Amino acid sequence: MPSVEPTDDVVQAADAPSIGRVLSTARIDAGLTVDQVSTATRVRVPIVHAIEEDDFARCGGDFYARGNIRLIARAVGLDGEALVARYDAAHGGPPAARRPATQLIDSGPIKVPRRGRPNWAAAMVAAIVAVVALIGFNLVSGKGGHGTTGSASAPLPSGSGTGSVAPAATPAVQPPAPVPSAAAIAAVPADKVTVKLVAEGTSWVSAMDGNGKSLFQNNIGNGQDQTFTDPKQIKLVLGNGGAVHAYVNGKDLGLLGKDGQVVHVTYTPGDPQAG
Repeated sequence: MPSVEPTDDVVQAADAPSIGRVLSTARIDAGLTVDQVSTATRVRVPIVHAIEEDDFARCGGDFYARGNIRLIARAVGLDGEALVARYDAAHGGPPAARRPATQLIDSGPIKVPRRGRPNWAAAMVAAIVAVVALIGFNLVSGKGGHGTTGSASAPLPSGSGTGSVAPAATPAVQPPAPVPSAAAIAAVPADKVTVKLVAEGTSWVSAMDGNGKSLFQNNIGNGQDQTFTDPKQIKLVLGNGGAVHAYVNGKDLGLLGKDGQVVHVTYTPGDPQAG
């Protein structure tokens, strides 16, 4: 039988670094620790370690493995979908779409209502209505016998007569609540650096002062804000620069990056300077 030579795609796939090695290298290049990636993605530290070692069994199944790969790739600035495609190629392909099951509805035999016993409750209600009608007729006849001629007329509905009928009140429509806007920092000290971050989405944020002390390390959600001040500098690491609006030393710098971009910046007193 003729031998089959490997194609260029197969050779390239065999020489390419593994998914775990790609994620680990990108994390180190971004200056992030495993704990920081775990905080930004909410993927537990042991699972992050396992994925970087290409041990996807710790994820609990292919569905969770794909989701964890996407989250970690986004935190370190990679294309998660490309890595998920590599994972599917190595694990039997993507999950097949499930066809909806067809269910036959059995309406059953047509039921013919049977003639039951006489409805005594309905008969009693009819009798009561007849008695009330008779009493009402007697009352009207009594009023007619005291010199009132003509037939009794029913009372006019409220609102009728010479005046016009008032339309039903329309419930007042509540105006939409004003959307709060982030205001720039007014009056900042000239001898210090002041940084205000306002979240327009969700992003992991790490802030350190000029002495390397951690000031903040957590996620901020949409509408939340954090302000940092230091005599020397403020160093920031953002897991999602496209979700963070910055005001530095009273100046509006807008969003600090693109959606999903990991951003490293440093600001000092005076004009903002990117580190």
